[in-house]
Parts: sequence; C-alpha cells; structure tokens
Amino acid sequence: MPDPRHGIPAAYGGVEPDAAWAAEIKRLAKARNATILAHNYQLPAIQDIADHVGDSLALSRIAAEVDADEIVFCGVHFMAETAKILSPEKRVLIPDERAGCSLADSISADELRDWKADYPDALVVSYVNTTAEVKGLTDICCTSSNAVDVVASIDPDRDVLFLPDQFLGAHVKRETGRDNIHIWAGECHVHAGINGDELTDQVDSHPDAALFIHPECGCATSALYLAGEGTVPQDRVQILSTGGMIDAAKATESKQVLVATEVGMLHQLRKAAPEVDFQAVNSRAACPYMKMITPAALLRCLSEGKDEVRVAPDVADRARASVERMIAIGNPGGGE
Repeated sequence: MPDPRHGIPAAYGGVEPDAAWAAEIKRLAKARNATILAHNYQLPAIQDIADHVGDSLALSRIAAEVDADEIVFCGVHFMAETAKILSPEKRVLIPDERAGCSLADSISADELRDWKADYPDALVVSYVNTTAEVKGLTDICCTSSNAVDVVASIDPDRDVLFLPDQFLGAHVKRETGRDNIHIWAGECHVHAGINGDELTDQVDSHPDAALFIHPECGCATSALYLAGEGTVPQDRVQILSTGGMIDAAKATESKQVLVATEVGMLHQLRKAAPEVDFQAVNSRAACPYMKMITPAALLRCLSEGKDEVRVAPDVADRARASVERMIAIGNPGGGE
C-alpha cells in the first residue's frame, strides 16, 4: 500500500539478508541463468549479492554483453528499461516495478513533444535518467560524465533542448558557455535536497576534506563558489558521476572526503578505498525508490519471475539510436 507521507508504495519486507538468503539467491539465479545487476544506490546487501555493481548505463551495457537469459536489474524502472533497450532479446526483470524515479518522471513524452514544437530546429539532449518514450524522442542521450562533451559536439549555432535535470543542465551551460541551451526545470528530489547551506556547514566542520559532488545536486554551484573563494582548494573539489567517484576514490590522497550524492554510494566508495573516511554531506539523502529493492523483493523476483520490464519494439529502436549516437561521439560516459 502507498506510504501516506510520500505517496511511495511500501516495499516488500520480512526477509533478512542472511547467509541462507544469499545462498538461495545464488541458487535461483543460476537455475534461471540470470545475471543480477545492482546500482550504486542500492541497499548494501543487494550490492553485495549482485554479479555486477555500477551506474545505470554501465550496467545496461554489461547486460548486453553477458551470456544470460535473464537480467535482474536492481535499480529503478528507467534503468531496467535502458537494459531492455540495449538487450531486446533478453528477458529483463526488476524486483519491484513500482520503483520509479522523481527525475525521470519530471518530463513526459507529451511534454517533450510540446517543448520540441516550440523549438522545431533544436536538437534534444536527454540525460539517461529518462523513460524509454522520452529517449525515443531524443536526438542524443548523455550521462553526467559526458554531458558537456555531448553538448559541445553540437553545432554552436544550433539550439539545444537539455532535459530533464536543471542542475546538470546548469553545469553543462557553465562548462560550455552556450547561450542557446534551453534547460528543463526537472530535478531528482534527493539530489536537489542536498543544498548549499548543508555543504558549507560540512566544509566548515571538516576543513581538510575533499569534496565529491554529483552534478545533479543542488549544492554543485555552491561547491564551485567555495572553491573560487578559496574556502576549499580547487584541486579538492570534483564534480563527478557515480562511476567517476569510484575512480576518484581510488586515486585520492585525501584522508577524508565529503560526498554529495545518494547515500548508497558510500558503500562502494568505502570498498574502493577503505583507508579513506567517506562522509555524506546529507546523511538523509536516501532515495526511497532505490530502497524498494529489498532482500524480499529480490527473492520474490527470482522465485516467481516478477516483474518483467517491456518496451515496445518501435520505441526501443528509436531510443537505442539516441544512445548509439552518444557512444559514437567518442565518450560513452560513466552513467549517471
């Protein structure tokens, strides 16, 4: 039943992720010839049982390459759709099809059609955090790590419609210096909630820490301002995708890092660099949709073969073309 406070459905519960659960998950996955993929924002137990952990696009590309009949995507719905788009011949399951995304839901296909009608000569650049139908109306997809390169590859005289994340769009506009980029006013409610005041407070109380900031965050501009003012040395402020954060964690010389993104990311960062003290800028920044993929939901998925994700073939073909155009630019990106 829906959570009365947030309108978010209650997650499947009642199962502890103990050794018996882990053994049964592995047994069922082998019996189904299924590969389990888990996004970086998933619960630690889900990340630890998965065959592959990463950001959504990287996982979707793995899904296309693995020798498996089924892909079990532990993430939110648009991510499983992307896996289906890139692996049309495979059966794609999500442990709870109700796991949505506030960012992907911030623009519909009809809204995009109307926006395109206002700018008939513009090219549409869509973040991968969008539905299959929106990707199908897109000229070129992008990720948070390659969004600047994708927009920079477009004729500077051509208008660009960038969607749906306004904070990533602001980052791209700042980096490219384009005046003809029009930005949709969408946001991830979790990332948008990590604000500049919280970041400033954390920087004040952790003066020697480096900063890893996801460009979807409401505090990204504040981080750059703090660097520009000298409050934090510029070489300690990095605007990074989730995949980029893993690479940066392995390379950092800082003893402490403040991380501005969904808190599930801390699990992989701490595994990548256990000697570094990773702390969340906002410890409450947990996506309730990501956390719907519970141990009980994963067990149900593998036991009953639910929930299957389907994308109409014509929509998938158009959406696949927008992803392939991105890859052809030369920087396929590290996902969201």
